[in-house]
This record gives sequence, C-alpha cells and structure tokens, in this order.
Amino acid sequence: MTLEELLEIETIKQLRIKYSHYFDGKRIDELADLFTEDAVCEFGPDYGGDWEGKETIRKNFSGYAVEEGVPFGVLHAVTNPLIELIDDTTAHGRWYLHDLRTTEGAENPLILYGVYDDVYKKVFGKWLIYRTRIDFLWPKRHVGEPREF
Repeated sequence: MTLEELLEIETIKQLRIKYSHYFDGKRIDELADLFTEDAVCEFGPDYGGDWEGKETIRKNFSGYAVEEGVPFGVLHAVTNPLIELIDDTTAHGRWYLHDLRTTEGAENPLILYGVYDDVYKKVFGKWLIYRTRIDFLWPKRHVGEPREF
C-alpha cells in the first residue's frame, strides 16, 4: 500500500468519526455536510427506513436529535474500521457500532450493536458518505446483502 493510499484511508476514517461526533453532539448541519447530495442512509424498517438525498438526511437527523435529548446523551462508538479503496473516487468501509445511552439514571446504557456498511465518494477532492447502511446485530437482527463493486 502506498503512502497516498494510507492518507486517503485515514481521511475516510476521519469522516466516519466526524459522523459520530456531529450526530451525538447535535451538530446537524455539519453532519449533513458529510454526505453527497444524492446520498442514501439505509437504516432498516425499525429505524426510519431509507433516507434519500442530503436534505432528507438533514431533516431526519434533526428529528432524531430532538428525540434523543441533550448533546452526547447517546454515543455512537465506532471501532474496527475496514476501508478498501475501490478506485480514485470510490471506497468501501465497514465499522463496528456500539450505540450507548449516557443519560443519568439509564437502566441499561446499551442501545444496540451493529455494523456500518458504507460507500464513500470523492467529490471535488473531498471524501463524503454516498451510502450508509447499518446491519443490526442486537437486540434485533436485521442484516442486508453484502455490497458488490
């Protein structure tokens, strides 16, 4: 792997980490700016279905931000990144998701476990999320088909 490829992979890692920080910190405009204009979020039937387009994504994340209360009341902890550069403008990534509730008095801080399955596109020199899907593992299993390139 070249140094340039490692730098591209690190940039993509930062993109997914920013997603968690912005979502959990209720910085919705910055969160929406991590997506391409034609992005799709595939969250399954129990978590809002498919969100198509950047403005729909912004609107729906705003609704979740209000529902979840205070900033960092929920933490989307992502680990074990597996990033594959497909070509100069496309990459695939998978991340483990540990979704935790941090509000005081929560009986069970564990919300869910899953795996993010992402497609990233480089648009005007900047990596963005083009498609993201959560494969839910617990408490209710809902796993999509593996992505093909």
